Amino acid sequence: MAITGDDVSLDQIVPISRDFALEEVSLDGEVYFLGSDVTVQLDTAELSLVFQLPFGSQTRTFLQEVARACPGFDPAALDPKFLWLSRYRRKEPEPESPTPRGWKSAAGTRPGRAIIGGGDSSFDESRPDGKGLLVDRSSRGQDKPENLLPRQNKSKSEITDMVRSSTVTVSDKAHILSMQKFGLRDTIVKSHLMQKEEDYTYIQNFRFFVGTYNVNGQSPKECLRPWLSHGIQAPDVYCVGFQELDLSKEAFFFHDTPKEEEWFKAVSEGLHPAAKYAKVKLIRLVGIMLLLYVKQEHAAYISEVEVETVGTGIMGRMGNKGGVAVRFQFHNTSICVVNSHLAAHTEEYERRNQDYKDICSRMQFRQVDPSLPPLTISKHDVILWLGDLNYRIEELDVEKVKKLIEEKAFQTLYANDQLRAQVAAKAVFEGFSEGELTFQPTYKYDTGSDDWDTSEKCRAPAWCDRVLWKGKNITQLSYQSHMALKTSDHKPVSSVFDIGVRVVNEELYRKTLEEIVRSLDKMENDNIPSVSLSKREFCFQNVKYMQLQVESFTIRNGQVPCQFEFINKPDEVSYCKQWLRANPSRGFLLPDSAIEIELELFVNKTTATKLNSGEDKIEDILVLHLDRGKDYFLSVSGNYLPSCFGSPIHTLCYMKEPILDLPLETVRELTLMQLQTEDDGSQLERPMDIPKELWMMVDYLYRNAIQQEDLFQQPGLRLEFEHIRDCLDSGMIDNLSASNHSVAEALLLFLESLPEPVICYSVYHNCFECSGNLTASKQVIATLPACHRNVFIYLMAFLQELLKNSAKNHLDGNILASIFGSLLLRNPAGHQKLEVAEKKKAQEFIHQFLCNSP
Repeated sequence: MAITGDDVSLDQIVPISRDFALEEVSLDGEVYFLGSDVTVQLDTAELSLVFQLPFGSQTRTFLQEVARACPGFDPAALDPKFLWLSRYRRKEPEPESPTPRGWKSAAGTRPGRAIIGGGDSSFDESRPDGKGLLVDRSSRGQDKPENLLPRQNKSKSEITDMVRSSTVTVSDKAHILSMQKFGLRDTIVKSHLMQKEEDYTYIQNFRFFVGTYNVNGQSPKECLRPWLSHGIQAPDVYCVGFQELDLSKEAFFFHDTPKEEEWFKAVSEGLHPAAKYAKVKLIRLVGIMLLLYVKQEHAAYISEVEVETVGTGIMGRMGNKGGVAVRFQFHNTSICVVNSHLAAHTEEYERRNQDYKDICSRMQFRQVDPSLPPLTISKHDVILWLGDLNYRIEELDVEKVKKLIEEKAFQTLYANDQLRAQVAAKAVFEGFSEGELTFQPTYKYDTGSDDWDTSEKCRAPAWCDRVLWKGKNITQLSYQSHMALKTSDHKPVSSVFDIGVRVVNEELYRKTLEEIVRSLDKMENDNIPSVSLSKREFCFQNVKYMQLQVESFTIRNGQVPCQFEFINKPDEVSYCKQWLRANPSRGFLLPDSAIEIELELFVNKTTATKLNSGEDKIEDILVLHLDRGKDYFLSVSGNYLPSCFGSPIHTLCYMKEPILDLPLETVRELTLMQLQTEDDGSQLERPMDIPKELWMMVDYLYRNAIQQEDLFQQPGLRLEFEHIRDCLDSGMIDNLSASNHSVAEALLLFLESLPEPVICYSVYHNCFECSGNLTASKQVIATLPACHRNVFIYLMAFLQELLKNSAKNHLDGNILASIFGSLLLRNPAGHQKLEVAEKKKAQEFIHQFLCNSP
């Protein structure tokens, strides 16, 4: 039987299993398949695998648990007999089976199956709801019937959504009881199972291959087997990462590249020939791509697959730098694989440290149980971190480095390695391990050769490409570079590990589960949970724009297991105001246990304007609710220091004094002042032509950064941004001391924070209509209020000056038009991000002014 997909013929990759008889059980909108063995359906372009739980006495125990949780369900009913559903056969139609006596009808989906596969290569902060075929109706709405159609009727994007995450595996049956619909009792069961994991699991070693390759924007030109499979035993799992997959402007600004498919194909062809593999996931952020494969016999034991991306480029979100990650459950061990590309240049180690910390703090994976908080990287049993980390060798000149390499004095070189120094200082990768570097630096070579960089810059060799790990039962078997590959100015690196994974003993699992269930039977259902809080009042003083403040408190539980959650107050859409967040906002506590909750206060462009105007204040009441228990009330208060960030252009033009020197009432009145007030002949003093804060930043860049390479493309340092903000808000311009990149990023953040963009929302569509017609475009700009028109002309004049120095700063009109287009022109419909077509139109509109006088 050959099953084909969009990409490959599956009968060449994975043997197809025989059919097995199944029993289908439907319960309250969910369907369970019970059978005597594991049946695998393979579906290729996304290579999804579908399986059901093995039938046994533990199944009956589970059905009894269901009966307790779902009144009206009769566990004594005859086991229902179902024929194969048509979509699980090749193509032969089957009659629809009747609903058995004693069971509720179901059109839903099945826990007890995992779906593996699907490349998720989109760069979208609001990622699609990957449901697999398991739907949490309470939080994501009901799937429509068309979502259950056979695969050949679905588009690639629909399939990607469908296979994005998986649920339960044969070896991970504890997760059956974590489904939200089974409620508190099953959360308790899961928690006890996790505590007793060692009672029913054993450690088994699996071979992992971890590889990283910065391909410098090149297409594959040579076979990858010397890197991926030569001279090693066939790995059980492949984790393969790339950086700089595509260096084109289109990939950077519009996130689309044909090279994803090219390198995916090259890797698939380079995997070990002695085994057959299934692709679990592909995730890409601009040029950073990560591929995960497993041997086909292990596919049934992969579950809870989730992917995430974090951009750390300019403004903390551009994807030219950052990280991508995939997390999954392998048997009963949680694993997270991270591929990152950190900031470049020898002197920028602090920015690399910042990139690492941003990835760690912002990379969050949702859990199968929506009542649980997202998982961070650190919340995994095993972490594998690979990539172009870009740490260099310092305090040695180029020739000295090359001489030590010739002498193979790698330990002397390593003593000057920046990553070693930063890890020793506990600035990054705390708790991680790295193998001994016994190979020569992997950067920088002349493309197509093994010769060191002979370009004008003559970069010093460095170990930019690294593999680190964290966790127990991990043994590194090899760590090497692969000089045979010459496509890039980097050499690929690989590391092979034996990783001890917890595997379930089914008999011991059954006994443990039954013991837990028996102990729960003794618990009285009418016990009321009660907790104590270490603190109920929180005061955040002198809150500043984009500067995080955190207050914490502890919830300590009594003698009854309980679930807690911060709930919405009447007529409110969220449990707290936009500038506040509780982490975690919900959770579960066993008896006599405790958890620390952090209240994070962060003011950004969305919330700053109303705080400046006094329409909002740092005041809120949080309601902490206990399931089957009472509510607790927490008081939040504080004060916000007004900032030029988040203030309207016309407001700033009327502020001739620094915003922090003005009375709060004056700031409030000017912020609330309507835009047209400046032209209505009012008695207010004549405003300045442009905001003084904008002039300070542009003037600084004009004097110091007109020839700065990568300006507006490389991020600044967070501490420097805070210093710049304070200087602007206090008027201390003489104290402004920061890197050019930090000031450039502050300028972009300032423009992004404007509640009304430079090109007003009212003329947004007019700009697109006349894009490409300079005369008509100038007429649109002429209709802007004077302060907005002045700012636009001022910015265009500055950008034109930058372009006059393009030989030094390497900027061009397309780059600047793309960066500033999405800031100066913003969609008024919900202020959402521009679509790709709109981005290109905005770029075209701005570009015509950069090539001509506005």
